[in-house]
Amino acid sequence: MPCGHSPRERFHTRVPAVMRRARLIQSAVPAGTRAQFGRKLRAWYRAHHRDLPWRRTRDPYRVLVSELMLQQTQVSRVLLKYSEFLDRFPTLESVARARPGRVMEAWSGLGYYARARNLHRLARTVVAEGGGGTLPSDPAALRSLPGIGAYTAGAVASFAYERRAPLVDTNVARVLRRVFAPDLDPRAAATRRTLWELAEHLLPRTGSAAYTHNQALMELGALICTARVRRCECCPVRAECRTVARDG
Repeated sequence: MPCGHSPRERFHTRVPAVMRRARLIQSAVPAGTRAQFGRKLRAWYRAHHRDLPWRRTRDPYRVLVSELMLQQTQVSRVLLKYSEFLDRFPTLESVARARPGRVMEAWSGLGYYARARNLHRLARTVVAEGGGGTLPSDPAALRSLPGIGAYTAGAVASFAYERRAPLVDTNVARVLRRVFAPDLDPRAAATRRTLWELAEHLLPRTGSAAYTHNQALMELGALICTARVRRCECCPVRAECRTVARDG
């Protein structure tokens, strides 16, 4: 037999970590806390969210463009380019037909040009596969496309199709860790897996409520529970927050 664990042994070495994460989530978020957290979070979002152009659409292509632009780029810069880019490339088919240089030119000013190259490759892939150039709604199918990671797949599925899909970006990870698991190491791979499982555990039952829930988590991390400043006095979920309880 080759060196290392057998398949059965490898399975058993994974089980304890999975069980530990499940126990952590269950202890950190009992049913009552989950319900209170969700209600307060969504009520706050409905009252205080920013009116951003990509929140006025359910078009999968437009949602995708916004999500790609917002990766590592400030909202203020994306606001200047989003409508301009869509005026030049109003559909996924128009991106697929364009030369790569034209797409890169329209992306100018946002930086991280690999995102534009991936969008062009994705557009050509989707159009070549048929289906009218429409993005799939299933997160797993979205992840198979060029340049689409777990977060972007969840965002398109949730924000365009109102699928009950978890998503964890930097803002969401910060909020979930501070509220429910402040002792976790934010740099550890195991923490990332735990936060994804926690995000799924917290999702409401319906896709429409999950849309608001996901938007609210991102908005809370962008406006209230930021990397530099914790505005706990303004936070709608401070009563459920373990960091607030720990720090007084």
